[in-house]
Amino acid sequence: MHEAKYLKVARIIQNRIKDGTYKTQTPLPDQEALAKELGVSRLTVKKALDGLERKGLVYKQSGLGTFVLGDIPIKESNDAAANGFFGLQEELGRDHISSEVLHFTIDFPDENIQKNLRIKNNEPVYNILRLRRYDKKPFILEHTYMPVKLVPNLDYVILNDSIYEYLHKQLKLKFSVAYRKIKAAKADQWDQEFLKAKKDDPILELEQIIWLSNGQPIEYSTSRNRFNERNYVVLETKSF
Repeated sequence: MHEAKYLKVARIIQNRIKDGTYKTQTPLPDQEALAKELGVSRLTVKKALDGLERKGLVYKQSGLGTFVLGDIPIKESNDAAANGFFGLQEELGRDHISSEVLHFTIDFPDENIQKNLRIKNNEPVYNILRLRRYDKKPFILEHTYMPVKLVPNLDYVILNDSIYEYLHKQLKLKFSVAYRKIKAAKADQWDQEFLKAKKDDPILELEQIIWLSNGQPIEYSTSRNRFNERNYVVLETKSF
């Protein structure tokens, strides 16, 4: 499938950081210069830089530009940004991520789902449980609820590929806000069965609600992984 322009730009900049073209603690060329050089829009460059900042490769200083951060001693290969709006395929690559649909029904929401998605009890929701695999190994167990009225024609073909790509590219829906809560949990029966967790293994759970640009919640979900498979990180900058 065709790679998004901003991902290409991000890869180019990342490679330049890696090979020393852009050195640690030095500013990158400004967005306008990068856009002109790479033949893309300034918005595409901004989106690429936003992604690299979430990865901890660069940081932005108001009025000064974007700088190369350099090596972070505590950074690990399984770190993931906690403040992104992208799916696993976009984050880790389509060739690495696959999905197995464990459950897919259309249900009427219980009180908790009604509250989280701001819907009535007679408004149906998709109830989706998927096992996400990374390089064919169990990685994340996702339990997702979405209002049917906002996501028409969701099917197994989409679930086995990328829901977010369908939302953004086919339905033209735009995310605006996400509230995420990350907590430790004990391995339950599903974790043991599908994530191959041991009974006493700690589990990391990310619970989230995502809102569209019009203020309507579109997703309530939980994502669970074994304690040693994935970390969530935030890169925070502040100018004094």
